[in-house]
Amino acid sequence: MGWNFDQNRPIYLQIISHIKAMILSGECRPGDKIESVREFAAMAGVNPNTMQKALQEMEGLGLIVTQRTSGRFITEDDSKIRDLREQFALDKTQAYVKSLEKLGYSPEAIRDFVTNYYKKQSKAIGSLEDLLREETEQNGASNTGV
Repeated sequence: MGWNFDQNRPIYLQIISHIKAMILSGECRPGDKIESVREFAAMAGVNPNTMQKALQEMEGLGLIVTQRTSGRFITEDDSKIRDLREQFALDKTQAYVKSLEKLGYSPEAIRDFVTNYYKKQSKAIGSLEDLLREETEQNGASNTGV
């Protein structure tokens, strides 16, 4: 079954985004061998030439390396993967900020949203930890016959 593509963007760019997501999610790990161009193209449901172009771009970015007789592999260069992760986070952050700015929120309000979000998350985690601790203590007391 093929991947889902948006007809408004070049397919090879979408393939690159998909492979990057596979790397960031851990679906493709550093050092993993990539299928042949034809196999990968069949998986994605695209023309092999389109897949070849995407893989060459990924190689140019340093995220894929070719070993002459062995094939293509996901890079084992931690700095390349770290840069990819940071760029992904920056892109998502920029999209989030721009969407809130379009709604009329100031940079200070956006910062406050993020700060409050993490405060609420922290409280929720603390509450969950308290509940688990209480449950553990109660189970310990019931196991000792108290």
